[in-house]
Amino acid sequence: MHNQPTDRVELDGRYSWLRLAVSMLIATIGSVGMWSVVVVLPAVQVEFGVARADASLPYTLTMVGFAFGNVFIGRILDRTGILVPLIVAAVALAVGFVGAAFVNSIWAFAILQCLIGFGASATFGPLIADISHWFEKRRGVAVAAAASGNYFAGAIWPLVMQLSLPTEGWRFTYIAIGLFCIVTMIPLTWFLRRRPPHMTAGATGNGSGGLPPRQIDLSPRALQMLLAIAGLGCCVAMAMPQVHIVAYCVDLGFGVARGAEMLSLMLVGGVVSRLASGFLADYIGGVKTLLVGSVLQCLALMAYIPFDGLASLYIVSLIFGLSQGGIVPSYAIIVREYLPAREAGQRVGIVIMATIVGMALGGWLSGLIYDITGSYQAAFLNGIAWNFMNILIMLLILWRTGRRQPLAA
Repeated sequence: MHNQPTDRVELDGRYSWLRLAVSMLIATIGSVGMWSVVVVLPAVQVEFGVARADASLPYTLTMVGFAFGNVFIGRILDRTGILVPLIVAAVALAVGFVGAAFVNSIWAFAILQCLIGFGASATFGPLIADISHWFEKRRGVAVAAAASGNYFAGAIWPLVMQLSLPTEGWRFTYIAIGLFCIVTMIPLTWFLRRRPPHMTAGATGNGSGGLPPRQIDLSPRALQMLLAIAGLGCCVAMAMPQVHIVAYCVDLGFGVARGAEMLSLMLVGGVVSRLASGFLADYIGGVKTLLVGSVLQCLALMAYIPFDGLASLYIVSLIFGLSQGGIVPSYAIIVREYLPAREAGQRVGIVIMATIVGMALGGWLSGLIYDITGSYQAAFLNGIAWNFMNILIMLLILWRTGRRQPLAA
């Protein structure tokens, strides 16, 4: 009865890589919930006849659902494995998208977007936490690759939606997306039905059959709090270019199209950075990898201030993307290095929630500073200050880290 299939699975083995490939595919499908509302926003605003601020409410509630879901679904993951959370996510996405296609008010649409964000959350933090249990030597690469599904979704889904959006409208497009999610995601979860190794009988060490957590002169609660504050700080800084680059280009006289191209460059650079950081983390660890990314992000933010020519902005935006993409996945690697495997889902979810709050706060703060000063220069300086906080926390964690404990007998 206790001879679970996972007992015979080797970490970093063939099944682990198959599981990673399926996880990336599921993440690319399910993360549509993070990008679709941005694409349909203009059409929704026109149809419901609301102001831009009211039309932005659905995106805000999408982020609320996404943030809450990362923690709530992460807790379920720690108890049941990833199968149940992904089935719940697929149903939530289907109900959210199809239901949103039939509403007649912006408030009803926003509430269903919150459900969509909740469903999409399972394909980010919880899925990253799950894949971390199946790798040891290549855990950094695996976590980074799983996290890249969110960026792949951002690159693919807006293009796919254009196949029906101009001719059939946003309602038909939403119904099609909802049905596609449930008919693809639920069959794919069959490949992920095995419970993580640390849930099987005879698990040792940190619960994954591998190395136990690193020693650190901090309590788990203190470390969790520091990681959440660091996640908040790095994403307040990260939000400045990502949220305001288009508006910044308009202010400089370059137009919306140029700003959109720079945003795409950031996204492409983010995918490259995310994968490269995974390889790096396998050699130097999650904290040092995050520290490298945070320092590079800070330097890129500094470069935005003196270099405001068109060609310079393209280059700086690419550098920024190449710097920041690996930061968020590094938190999941740190959690797995320092904290028990049985708590990974919830703890990763808490840090991911903090990064989402940071993105929301950073976007708002940058706009507020612009309104007060009439320039984005002070907003960049604000982002740099928050980035320094992140760097200091990583240095503190490094300083308090002791030697790795010996393998359990």
